[in-house]
Amino acid sequence: MRLILQRVTKARVTVDSRLTGEIGRGLVLLVAAGHQDTLAEAETLADKVANLRVFADSEGKSNLSSLDVSAEMLVVSQFTLFADCRRGRRPSFIGAARPEQAEPLIEALQSRLKALGLKVASGQFQANMLVEIHNDGPVTISLDTDDFSRVPK
Repeated sequence: MRLILQRVTKARVTVDSRLTGEIGRGLVLLVAAGHQDTLAEAETLADKVANLRVFADSEGKSNLSSLDVSAEMLVVSQFTLFADCRRGRRPSFIGAARPEQAEPLIEALQSRLKALGLKVASGQFQANMLVEIHNDGPVTISLDTDDFSRVPK
C-alpha cells in the first residue's frame, strides 16, 4: 500500500457538494492499494501512521504521535498514487488494485486506526472528491508498505 500523510490544522472532503468527512487537528491520509497488498499490511500501515512522531512537543520537536495528541484522521482513497509515468505522457495505473480488492484494504486501515482509539473520517470510495487540506508545517510524508520489509526494526 502507498500512503501520503499530511499533518493538518483541519481538512474536509465533499462529494457532489455533500460533506462526507471532516477533521480538526490531525492527519490526512491519501491511500492506495496495490495488487499484492494484504489485510496484514493495511493494519501494519495503520500502526505505523498512528505511532509516527510528527506532532510537536512543548519544546517544538516532533516527538509526539497521533496517539499522544488524540489526532483526528481523514482517510481518502487515491489510486493515482500508483501512477506510472515512466513512458509516454499518460500515466498508467496498472499497479493499482481493482476496486473490489482495494476498498476492503482501505477499510481495514480505517478500522485499525479506530481500534487504536483515533477519530477517523473518510472520503467516498470511487467518487470524484473535493479535498480541502490545511497543511500544517507543511508536513508531508510518503509511506509504502514495500519499504517496511527492507528496513530493520
